[in-house]
Amino acid sequence: MNITIIGGGNIGTQFAVHCAAKGHIVKILTTKPEKFSKKLAIVDKFKNIILQSEIAEATSNVENAIKNANLLFVTVPAFMVDNVVKDIKDFVKKGTYICMVPGTGGAECVFKQLISKGIIFFGLQRVPSVARLCEYGKVVVADGYRDKLYISSIPNIYKEDCRKIISDLFDMRCDTLDNYLNITLTPSNPILHTTRLYSLFKDYHVGYVYDNIPLFYEEWNNESSEILLKCDYELQQICRKIENIKNIDLSSVRSLTYHYDSYTPEEMTNKIRSINSLKGLKTPFLKLGDGYVPDFNSRYFIADFPYGLAIIKQLAKLANVNVPNIDLVLNWFNSLNLNVKYFEYSDFGIINLDNLIEFYVNS
Repeated sequence: MNITIIGGGNIGTQFAVHCAAKGHIVKILTTKPEKFSKKLAIVDKFKNIILQSEIAEATSNVENAIKNANLLFVTVPAFMVDNVVKDIKDFVKKGTYICMVPGTGGAECVFKQLISKGIIFFGLQRVPSVARLCEYGKVVVADGYRDKLYISSIPNIYKEDCRKIISDLFDMRCDTLDNYLNITLTPSNPILHTTRLYSLFKDYHVGYVYDNIPLFYEEWNNESSEILLKCDYELQQICRKIENIKNIDLSSVRSLTYHYDSYTPEEMTNKIRSINSLKGLKTPFLKLGDGYVPDFNSRYFIADFPYGLAIIKQLAKLANVNVPNIDLVLNWFNSLNLNVKYFEYSDFGIINLDNLIEFYVNS
């Protein structure tokens, strides 16, 4: 296959190595092609090579990257997807498979215009592993590969084809989900990141400088776990309500209590602190003099709130579910007045549950 990876960051580099190692012709569409070596490698945390391969090229030329591609992996943050669609729409051909990694963030709606023209859109519920660039354009560190991946597609009838693509590329078991809404509602970054940021910075105001900022996961605390569990519970209430009204299966939106096998704040804190692949990851901050301030340009802020938690809130509204803790976290973010764009279902003609199900289930 001719495969194009859109985005040359952590995930994009990792996916490029796996795809090229399988003998596919791989191009990376990036704004910094000059920084890429043709030979790329994935290493473990001890810098031992896990996998290495050679890509065809890295390019910033959209037509060159897209026109012959059979499969695209989109690995940019959710707030960039609108520009991606605008850039590629004149070059992507009918029958092309386009995968969003990870699949949350509303990208399925942004790609709706291309789905109607015959592309097959699918997404991964979670990434294959934690990936961190070691040397941009050359080496990425991957740690904690999952035992299994989950995908779904729009139109729904192509999900078995998409499952096979991912399973073959990663030599990993991959299962299909009943419908794409199980990916959209996945309580990963949209709840995990946002509740942590709220607990860390809820008292922040302009002019305040922190003496130090703890590591994001390794120094997780019970206060973060408490609000996490409350928001996770509210998300499950949304799922049950939609299931009851529309008789669809959202059972694959697994509660974080099951995902982490942790049911109390103390258990959740201990679990998150203990995950080796998450150790060393920093809280998004900027150095200011002798102290620190939040980095509001981080994707943790400008993606996971307006393209993550805000989507969950809109679904709660459509299902008429009260979510006071999600409101608390989202209202705090809104009070920061960061002048960011928010994902809105109404922009894509989804204004009620009937519209929602027609797109996610009946497409």
